[in-house]
Amino acid sequence: MLVMKEKLDIILSSFSGEGRELIPVLQKIQEEMGYLSPEAMLYAAEFLKIPPSNVFGVASFYEQFRFSPVGKKIVMVCQGTACHVKGAEKVMNEISRHIGIKEGQTREDMEYTLKGVACIGCCALAPCITINDDVHGRLTPKLIEKIFIKKPVNKKTNE
Repeated sequence: MLVMKEKLDIILSSFSGEGRELIPVLQKIQEEMGYLSPEAMLYAAEFLKIPPSNVFGVASFYEQFRFSPVGKKIVMVCQGTACHVKGAEKVMNEISRHIGIKEGQTREDMEYTLKGVACIGCCALAPCITINDDVHGRLTPKLIEKIFIKKPVNKKTNE
């Protein structure tokens, strides 16, 4: 806990400790630590002088916050209306098959986290996904295979 407290002290050092800073504080903690642990949220509550229930309530309300570690690559599959109609379920199933985890899971090697989301705002590209900040649209099972299976390097040409 001491190492976490020291890390949190550094993260929080740019804030004044006012309750109105709650969301930016949570965003900064998650940015630096990868997720919001219960200990980090309690520490934020103490720092901001607000009840822990307020911190947990705000953090659980917003989709952007996560409460467990995630993989290096966060794959979000859009499940909005346009994507649903154009095959989001098939896209999710194909991705799941390729990376070996189900929706809501993180792979043991921490390479991937797979998430279904309400909408990513790219309806014209339906069905679509994001992998971290990269958007992939107009997906088919064959395209999923190209995205998630790396081609072997040709040793003669380094391609």
